[in-house]
Amino acid sequence: MLGLMVTDKELKEMEYLVKREMEELLFDMEDSRVDQVVKQAMTARYRVLFQLLRKIADDQEVIKYIPNYKL
Repeated sequence: MLGLMVTDKELKEMEYLVKREMEELLFDMEDSRVDQVVKQAMTARYRVLFQLLRKIADDQEVIKYIPNYKL
């Protein structure tokens, strides 16, 4: 296990970046032109980002990004 010391401002910036990336992934996964193999890789990335978000965001923010079963 690793530890990380960040300021509140840095924490909010990390939260913003993670949420923005997750939103982009969700948008791209809705595109029918994207190949299924690419969507699987995007889904794996989304899950990793979601785990990171759970560690840095409050519960109310995390609830908005809970992956559904179609991911």
